[in-house]
Amino acid sequence: MWDERYAQPGFAYGTEPNEFLAAAAGRIPVGPVLSLGEGEGRNAAFLAGLGHRVVAVDQSEVGLDKAKRLAAGRGLTIETACADLAAFTIEPGAWVGIVSVFCHLPRRLRVPLHAAVVRGLRPGGVFVLEAYTPNQIGRGTGGPKDPGMLPTLAGLLTEELAGLEFVHARELDREVHEGAYHTGVASVVQVIGVRSPETSARS
Repeated sequence: MWDERYAQPGFAYGTEPNEFLAAAAGRIPVGPVLSLGEGEGRNAAFLAGLGHRVVAVDQSEVGLDKAKRLAAGRGLTIETACADLAAFTIEPGAWVGIVSVFCHLPRRLRVPLHAAVVRGLRPGGVFVLEAYTPNQIGRGTGGPKDPGMLPTLAGLLTEELAGLEFVHARELDREVHEGAYHTGVASVVQVIGVRSPETSARS
């Protein structure tokens, strides 16, 4: 499905970075950044332009090829990894930043992935997430229709991202304008979490 979507002319979600990520990016220390479910590269190219070494992960080789071309067109380089996030290994303590923008997974995959995200951050590393919430269902402005793929703030804070210190955490309705598939008023959850030196890795 993703190969088919990304094979279409143009960029399905535009070429500009996610608005929340752009606002939060100044909190990410310069260094290696991992972008989960990156797609066609709009966020990875933006982060590379800020001086980060960016690794973009996605299950669609078609999308990642477009991501590399998008970055190259701006005189930038990104690294890519074509992988299913259910099997992708996030190396502990390897990243100053990890980004998840509208990367929706079933809960049985999302929970262990987010535990790996916490472990994957270096002390002082920052996790930036924006996703649709279950309230998005029925709006017709983007996102999955399965509520199990849509996180809630309570679940993120108390279970999925335990071990991070949250400098921003809220659910809200906001206008999203990102290409043909994310357009209109949307119900989202936003999180900026920092791994402190005292955070213990969960097994």
